[in-house]
Amino acid sequence: MEKIAGMIDHTLLKPEATKEQILKLCAEAKEYKFASVCVNPYWVKLASEQLKGSDVKVCTVIGFPLGANTPAVKAFETKNAIENGAGEVDMVINIGALKDGLYDMVLEDIRAVVEAAGNVLTKVIIETALLTDDEKVKACELAVQAGADFVKTSTGFSKGGATAHDVALMRKTVGPNIGVKASGGVRNAQDAEKMIEAGATRLGASSGVDIVKGLTAKTDY
Repeated sequence: MEKIAGMIDHTLLKPEATKEQILKLCAEAKEYKFASVCVNPYWVKLASEQLKGSDVKVCTVIGFPLGANTPAVKAFETKNAIENGAGEVDMVINIGALKDGLYDMVLEDIRAVVEAAGNVLTKVIIETALLTDDEKVKACELAVQAGADFVKTSTGFSKGGATAHDVALMRKTVGPNIGVKASGGVRNAQDAEKMIEAGATRLGASSGVDIVKGLTAKTDY
């Protein structure tokens, strides 16, 4: 159970999220020993204050959820988030540029965030539901080339979330040394196990507590 809990980014990215809900998210993350809380940039400072002294990191999102900001804006947003206490950043690629075959632009886009983040872990959201398999492979290759630490399936705000097929494809593409984060639609223990078996090393979920509770009867974690 603790092994999987330590792979979960306990997530609340709804635009209507309140301070009370963010405080609850942080309390749950400490209680269940999640890897991080994933919150919108506005909440980073509050979450950082709440999690000070714990092993739980603050993760935030960059260029979220559309990815259509310029690289310069994404770089600034990254630096600002880190100044406020973010320990991980999940950035959305320029999806339209990828589909147009503007790979140099996508590479620049990702690299701007990676360089702005410095030693802070960077995850690259490719929004798999909007891509063909060939585009998913290319996005992952560009993320690796740019020096990112993780590739991530989805924002959770598009027409689909993580699938075992996509996670397996991403894992095959990036190899064993880059993280793969499954996000969007991971709602219970069964979903979590399926994604981990496919190659995920991190899970983004708003139902992290339910996932962990669903594993309490299992002995193999």
